[in-house]
Amino acid sequence: MSEVERDLIKAIIRGMSRSIILWLVDEKPMSGYSIVKEMKRLTGQNIHSGIVYPLLYELEENGLIAGKWSQKGRRRIKHYAITEKGKKLLGKIKELFEMPVKEVLKDLIGEEQTKQISPE
Repeated sequence: MSEVERDLIKAIIRGMSRSIILWLVDEKPMSGYSIVKEMKRLTGQNIHSGIVYPLLYELEENGLIAGKWSQKGRRRIKHYAITEKGKKLLGKIKELFEMPVKEVLKDLIGEEQTKQISPE
């Protein structure tokens, strides 16, 4: 795989990281550590906790996920779960992936600009 291909894959994964996190915690509440491991497993990329934890804090600050501390032996572990606001956003994201690309472009940049791009 070329460097350009690797960079493109990394950029796509980075861009989708928030959506992936929402999807994961919608499936079941998870600790940050578990989210990091699952993201590595799903993407095949070595995703560092230094990337994931700031995203968790951002998603929590925006009310899309909620963290709850629990005690496991001597350790405190924070498990994240999706909120109603997060579920609504995740639903919209899923809808985007169900649309044909032309429809996504219409939604993102507006119908008039899409007509200029469209080969029809």
